[in-house]
Amino acid sequence: MTHRLLCFGLGYSARYFARRLLRRGFTVVGTCRTIEGTTALREAGIEPLVFDGQRPLAAEAFAGVTHVLSSVPPDHDGDPALLMHRDWFDAHASDLAWIGYLSTTGVYGDAQGEWVDETSPLLPSNDRSRWRLVAEQQWLGLWQRHGAPAHAFRLPGIYGPGRSAIDQVRAGTARRIGKPGQVFSRIHVED
Repeated sequence: MTHRLLCFGLGYSARYFARRLLRRGFTVVGTCRTIEGTTALREAGIEPLVFDGQRPLAAEAFAGVTHVLSSVPPDHDGDPALLMHRDWFDAHASDLAWIGYLSTTGVYGDAQGEWVDETSPLLPSNDRSRWRLVAEQQWLGLWQRHGAPAHAFRLPGIYGPGRSAIDQVRAGTARRIGKPGQVFSRIHVED
């Protein structure tokens, strides 16, 4: 079987994921906001599409898609990629092998220093985190309505090449955070 990933938004984390799937024999179709962004995707072996959140993709973009990942920033209505293509997803979600959504640990809100896990209450404390939670619920709704294999990944601070504390020191953008006992949640992009 040929595996074809349609990735809405190929930012830092999604791009690493796409590269890994390319090495495993997947075909990857990915979106960027502007035509200028398509060159870098093409050079990485990714079939580029422009999706600016204002117009839906052409129906041909979904041909042969077996897997979907969304990492586009949500707005107050949720994930524009899902909202603009809701009819397609409602008609085809149960045919997909996998659906993923890259969210944030920000959906837990300020836990006042307490540990959180997947069973912790969801109490987002700012608009961006509230919008991510709405988008999570929209994607997971495909599982609830159609039995689609949908997963939301709540990512903490992602670091890696070009995005580490050392890179911040070199760029002069590092900042000291003095909070005794503070635990930071970071994960390497390749993990």
